[in-house]
Amino acid sequence: MNNILRCIQTRTKSLLTETAPECDIGQVSDIAGKARQIVQEPYFEHEPKVSEWLMTLSPTKGGMYQYLRNLFPCIRWIPRYNWHWMLADSIAGLTVGLVVIPQAMAYALLATLNPDFGLYTSFAGAAVYWLFGTSKDIVIGTTAVGSLLVGNVISDIQGSHPGIYTNVEIAKTLSFMSGAILLAIGLLRLGWIVEVIPYIPISAFITAASITIMSTQFPVMMGIPGINTRQSPYKVIISSLSNLGNTQLDAAIGLSCLVLLELIKRLCTKFEVRQPSRKRLWATVSSMRLSFCMLLYTFISWLVQRNLSENDSKFRIVGHIDKGFKHAGIPRFNTELLSLVIPKSPVIMLILVIEHIAIAKNFGKKFGYQVIPSQEIMAQGTANLLGPFLGGYACTGSFGASAVLVKAGVKTPLAGVFSALLLLLALYALTAVFYYIPRAALAGLIIHAVLNLVASPKTCYKYWRLSPFEFGIWIVGVIVAIFTGLETSIYTTIGLSLFFLLLRIARTKGQFLGRIPIHPVAVDLNADSVRHDHNSRLSSNNFASRDAYIPIDRKDASNPEAVVRSPYPGVFVYRFPEGFNYLNQTLHLNNLTGYILAHTRRTTKQDDVDAHQLLWCDSAATRDIDTSLPDLRAIVLDCSSVNNLDITSIQGLIDARNMLDSYAAPSWVDWHFATLWNRWSRRALAAAGFGFPTKRNQIALGNWAPVYTLTSSFAGAEPEDERAQEARKDEQIKTECESRAVETGIGPENDIVTIMQSDTQSLRHEKNGTVVATAEQRRAVFGLDRPLFHIDLEQAISAAVCNARLKDS
Repeated sequence: MNNILRCIQTRTKSLLTETAPECDIGQVSDIAGKARQIVQEPYFEHEPKVSEWLMTLSPTKGGMYQYLRNLFPCIRWIPRYNWHWMLADSIAGLTVGLVVIPQAMAYALLATLNPDFGLYTSFAGAAVYWLFGTSKDIVIGTTAVGSLLVGNVISDIQGSHPGIYTNVEIAKTLSFMSGAILLAIGLLRLGWIVEVIPYIPISAFITAASITIMSTQFPVMMGIPGINTRQSPYKVIISSLSNLGNTQLDAAIGLSCLVLLELIKRLCTKFEVRQPSRKRLWATVSSMRLSFCMLLYTFISWLVQRNLSENDSKFRIVGHIDKGFKHAGIPRFNTELLSLVIPKSPVIMLILVIEHIAIAKNFGKKFGYQVIPSQEIMAQGTANLLGPFLGGYACTGSFGASAVLVKAGVKTPLAGVFSALLLLLALYALTAVFYYIPRAALAGLIIHAVLNLVASPKTCYKYWRLSPFEFGIWIVGVIVAIFTGLETSIYTTIGLSLFFLLLRIARTKGQFLGRIPIHPVAVDLNADSVRHDHNSRLSSNNFASRDAYIPIDRKDASNPEAVVRSPYPGVFVYRFPEGFNYLNQTLHLNNLTGYILAHTRRTTKQDDVDAHQLLWCDSAATRDIDTSLPDLRAIVLDCSSVNNLDITSIQGLIDARNMLDSYAAPSWVDWHFATLWNRWSRRALAAAGFGFPTKRNQIALGNWAPVYTLTSSFAGAEPEDERAQEARKDEQIKTECESRAVETGIGPENDIVTIMQSDTQSLRHEKNGTVVATAEQRRAVFGLDRPLFHIDLEQAISAAVCNARLKDS
């Protein structure tokens, strides 16, 4: 594909009025007549219409079919399911099931529910996810953070309405409401909302939640009675430390369980490194440590308390667990309970969704498949919607269980079905065994699980190195959570993140760019030595020299000794670093006009104007012309970071243009826009009089020439067997144009060459008597009716410099 762009200037005698910034029919005809001498078929920009935008929103038959097909991703891989996949999925699913069973029972205690509710919840997630999910590596079930949030909601409602609703009713209502909302978000394909929440608030929340969980489980692990674990974390910590003297026999179970879990984990990690050939074996052993410890301490508990009643036990045990789905059924909903639950749902849904999507995306990037957030939210919503009918509560993706699933060699999402079968077996055949599980052992398991979720000092230092401001938000989030609560923490950190985002958009100043000649060099690292003569291997890899544009104030990372110059006296290049909208338009335009007024001179003296006719802010100095400063000629706006423009920002541009036109009168100021692609933004600027010189007289237009961007590559013009020939012709055109540009002294010597002509005759490039490009072979890249909208920054500056030279001549 040919990539040689041609910028050709031609004089135009058309006149544009102030009331109609767009060209009228006569002017378009005049422009077309002039342009046909350069291109055979002039192209004029077609403005977008509202009806055209509405048509893009109307559903199509193919789109509806694709939407329905995407709702069930399993349709794509189920027909290809085979025995190899089934064997791997069954092994992985059963392995995860053994890990999930003790975790689910432990986490249910965090939600102030009986341990069997954790099994119901995990079963609902495992049985449903494969239908809607797009990740093979994630396990939906109970999590420490999610269970803690559910427990907080239950405690708050029980505190404000004691005895009216049971914990199970509150948990089911919360899960059902969350599932319905998440399902709606997934069906409407609003998964992109997750991207609004930055990473730092979530990281701070997880660390704070882990500290909160450990503070609530420490008294259970140590057997300390009388601790209100629903207070603020700092109060729970103080109460636990002040009552260490009341430690009971549970501490022996809890502490030894915690130490054993950590010991097995560290030993397996070391053996994975020392024995790479058995890495998978040791990873499997490490993942099974939870089940092993639960079986060990359950056996010990049975030996000690097999002949004792639950009330006479030596240490606290789980106790009786109903067999099967005893709590299954249609949830009972109450209007008052719904009104109490709904205000507390956003935080839970936010954390559950972000935790789930983060885990799914992490494994998706690792193994090279794409995760669809909307579909994952839909799968999560379905699991939470089904859970209350089976007796479960709110669930989400579990990082620990998902990591075990990956290490076990899972192949498809169907592995969750095998985990669900194992959970069924546990609910119907192992409830008698669960009776003897020590609660202190479950507390030790929970502390062991969440200990790794706390951000390490190395992670905190990384945050500091990446962004000190965001690290400050992280610290605030953790402190607020410890002294007030998790809900306040997440709202505070998200609010601070959005505030700093708006502050950066609104208060980041733009940059004036200057020209610096550069000579890119490709260094051959395999060469024995580097020589700087023209015959060296190094020089053969050199690229053509060109101009680059960097900030004039040098507040960047460039070498301060490099000389940066203005593109041309009176031509200013301004870059919007954070877009251009109503938040920052005042800052940008004040910065732009203030800098221009300080570095240019007023075109005419004001000596003939009486003092009482001037503004009070006009000093006597403004009435004199500083001959050392240039006249204002053109402004080039780098719109590479700009997509949409609002009315406020466009009105600001109009005001700035009127003020600078008055400052430069009787001359005029050209406004060039580079890399502005959005058709609606171009339409809005054109409606405001930008894109083409307005309010010009015949004499003024006689000193102005549009610069068009042409290409010899267009539809139907590049046969497959002629590409090499066209490439050779392009190189000949480039060489000829560069030589013409150097001869005329107009335009930079770069890939986009600006050629000034003193007349409007058609340009033909010849080399050795052979025509290599003609007017019939060129097409305009953008509309010829808006020549001040440019394809890139270099072409915009070339056009501005060429016309500035015309004015000066």
